[in-house]
Amino acid sequence: MVGELDRRDWLRLVAVLTAAGQVDAQTPQGSREGAPPPRVTKEMLHAALQVIGLEFTDAQESMMLPGVNRALNGYESLRKIDVPLDTEPATRFYPTKPVIKSAKFAPTAEKSKSFTSADELAFESVTTLAALLKARKVSSTELTKMYLERLKKYSPKLLCVITLTEDLALEQAAKADEEIKRGHYRGPLHGVPWGAKDLYATKGIKTTWGAEPYENQVFDYNATVVDRLEQQGAVLLAKLSMGALAQGGLWFGGMTKNPWNTERTSSGSSAGSASATSAGLVGFSLGTETLGSIVSPSTTCGVVGLRPTYGRVSRFGAMGLSWTMDKPGPICRTVEDCALVLQAIHGSDGKDLAVVDAPLDWQPQLGLQGLRIGFVEAEFERAQKDMKALYDQALTDLRTAGAKLEPVKLPDFQAQPLRVILEAEAATAFDDLTRSGSVNQLRGQGPQDWPNSFRTARLIPAIEYIRAQRARTILMRRMDEFMAGWDVLVSPAFSSLLLVTNLTGHPQMVTPCGFANGLPQGLVFTGKLYEEGTPMRVAMAYEKATKWHTMHPTVEV
Repeated sequence: MVGELDRRDWLRLVAVLTAAGQVDAQTPQGSREGAPPPRVTKEMLHAALQVIGLEFTDAQESMMLPGVNRALNGYESLRKIDVPLDTEPATRFYPTKPVIKSAKFAPTAEKSKSFTSADELAFESVTTLAALLKARKVSSTELTKMYLERLKKYSPKLLCVITLTEDLALEQAAKADEEIKRGHYRGPLHGVPWGAKDLYATKGIKTTWGAEPYENQVFDYNATVVDRLEQQGAVLLAKLSMGALAQGGLWFGGMTKNPWNTERTSSGSSAGSASATSAGLVGFSLGTETLGSIVSPSTTCGVVGLRPTYGRVSRFGAMGLSWTMDKPGPICRTVEDCALVLQAIHGSDGKDLAVVDAPLDWQPQLGLQGLRIGFVEAEFERAQKDMKALYDQALTDLRTAGAKLEPVKLPDFQAQPLRVILEAEAATAFDDLTRSGSVNQLRGQGPQDWPNSFRTARLIPAIEYIRAQRARTILMRRMDEFMAGWDVLVSPAFSSLLLVTNLTGHPQMVTPCGFANGLPQGLVFTGKLYEEGTPMRVAMAYEKATKWHTMHPTVEV
């Protein structure tokens, strides 16, 4: 029984309720001269919101309307994907069962270097700092004080710090010095200062998620990764800025800046992690990625970022944005630094049930012999002018480093419609915030910002979300079959593989490969599921053959 609505109104509401939002900056349907009128009108949208018991302002509904109409096209594309009846959805998401094999963790032995003051060590790698700390040529307290001074000096310019954890850092550094003095050396992260993206819970210290409604949020426990780094003796310096609720670089304190050009954003959402690591304000940092939030800021800030396989690192204590796509990972200054950090934080904890125990194989001394390395030819060919020359040189340098590159073509699959998975899960994560109206407190209130996306996504039908997850299963199978013939894929930083691999769970590493328009650019290495060590080996060979990781920005204050 339809009640007071007549049949025509009811059919219109059904049509609206099958619409959902992928929000992007395009011209609204029907706004161009001669364009057909929108299929969903504002009156229909308002009525649909009433049916599901939601109230938004007139301006908010106007902002939602173009996204709702654009989403209809996405759903039509999604429905064209052939999904056999026996295809299960990837709702309970495990990329694949890891193949347990022999693995060895054998990092390069770094020799300690000479220096006259701790200030000279700001841009050194974790491996170098570890050698100096182990040899007691520098103390953790000296390093910690040096980085704290740099954080205080440069973070007001870069807007990369939300909370400085000075008292905790000095306490942890003193403990590390005492333990190393007594011969109780915990490993290569012992005494090394680091920074955490401010979505990781830290007991008794604010965890703001970069968002106004959570500015004073404090947890009474640590995220698993925070506990594991503390167990390794690492020293937490700061909670670093992030785009509000893990989007972009804008947080309640402003826009995080790029150390290479402070007129530009550092990108996001691991904005502060990349900015602080690039500017030499921390020894290393942790970020997270759902759809580019490690790869993008690492590229833009000229540092090395590793997005591990989904299910490699526990998400316990980290803000959830998309339960089937969120992945914690390190942002560092060298490839091997990322390997050291991943070794410390990976593995099951009994709290995040998506995490599996798979061995981490890291043997950089093996080199590249015998590896099948493909470069995604179409993605490099799309590069224009200066970028084309930069990437051509990067591939030449990679070949010089010993890589035998073969052109590859990615499997043909429409991954773009599957973005609805992220939109639906993110809106679900912050549904209470949206319905309470607290989402209106965020500084970002434009068409591409979370508030509008959350509101628009409230109209995503469950059937479309589940169909997208089933289509994702097919994508995962095709990608897994394709990667069976390759050890590593090489691509530009911003390619179609970014979306595909975030959906399939495959790991990616990005390293700096030069500059264009005054900003760093990145080269990405994609590996098989749970085999991060192989793309890291290729990335390290490239790193050693080039100078880009040795170049650091100068920030004027």
